[in-house]
Amino acid sequence: MSLADHIFIDMCKDILENGTSTEGEKVRPRWPDGESAYTVKKFGVVNRYDLSEEFPIMTLRRTAIKSATDEMLWIWQKKSNNINDLHSHIWDEWADEDGSIGKAYGYQMGVKHQYKEGMMDQVDRVIYDLKHNPFSRRIMTNLYVHQDLHAMNLYPCAYSVTFNVTQKKGHEKLTLNAVLNQRSQDVLTANNWNVVQYAVLVHMLSQVCGMEAGELVHVIADAHIYDRHIPIIKELIERPVYDAPTFVLNPEITDFYQFTRDDVKVENYTTGPQVKEIPVAI
Repeated sequence: MSLADHIFIDMCKDILENGTSTEGEKVRPRWPDGESAYTVKKFGVVNRYDLSEEFPIMTLRRTAIKSATDEMLWIWQKKSNNINDLHSHIWDEWADEDGSIGKAYGYQMGVKHQYKEGMMDQVDRVIYDLKHNPFSRRIMTNLYVHQDLHAMNLYPCAYSVTFNVTQKKGHEKLTLNAVLNQRSQDVLTANNWNVVQYAVLVHMLSQVCGMEAGELVHVIADAHIYDRHIPIIKELIERPVYDAPTFVLNPEITDFYQFTRDDVKVENYTTGPQVKEIPVAI
C-alpha cells in the first residue's frame, strides 16, 4: 500500500466516524439542484508526506498528475487568474465572461513587493531566499489578502506555504520541506489533487535550488466530506491498493520558469478505476 493511500483511508475513516455534521446549519455551498450541500467535517487535520521515500499519489483511483501540475504552474509560474491560460476547465464555474477569477490565486503571486533586495513577487522571493538565505525562517507565501477578498470570485482554499530547509546528517545537499496550509478542503475531489500539486512544487524548487525534496506537511483547518459524497468515499476506501509509482522530473530544467506539465510523469502507476460523475457543490 502506498503511503498516500494509507493516509487518505485513515483520514476518511476518522472524518466519517468522529467528524461533526453541518446538516441543518446555514451553509454557503449548494448542489446544482439548489439543495444545501452539507458536510461531515474534522477540524485541524495534519498529514505528513516524506517525499524522499515515495511520491504521494494515491492508487485507489488515478490522480491526473499533468493536469494537477498544470493548475499549480498556472498559479505559481504563470501567476495567472484567467482560465484561458489553463488546459482544464476546473475553474470555469468561478470565471467571468473574460475568463478572470478576480484578484485571486495567480494574481496575488504576481504582485510585486518592496524588499531590501528590490522589487519581487512572492514566488521570486521564495526562490531568492532558498538560493541565498536557505536557513531563513521567513520563506513563505500568502494568497489570503484581506484587502482584495472583495475582488476574488472564490476565496483561496490552499492559501499559504511555508518553506523550511534542513541539513540531514551525511547528506551533501540541503533538504527542502514545506507546510501547506488550507482553510477548507473537499476531501473527495481535492485532497490528493492538492497533495500531488505541492509535492511536485517541492520537487521542482528543490531541483532548481540544488536541494533534495524532504517533507510535505499538509494542514487542513476544515477537512470535509459532502453528504452526497459519503457513499462514494465508503466505496473508494474499501478498494485494493497498489505500490506507489516512481516520480520522474525532467533533470535538465534548472530554471523554475522553464518547467511545463510535460516535465513530470509517474512510472509504474497502477490504480483502481476512476470515479465518474462526482457531484460538485458550488
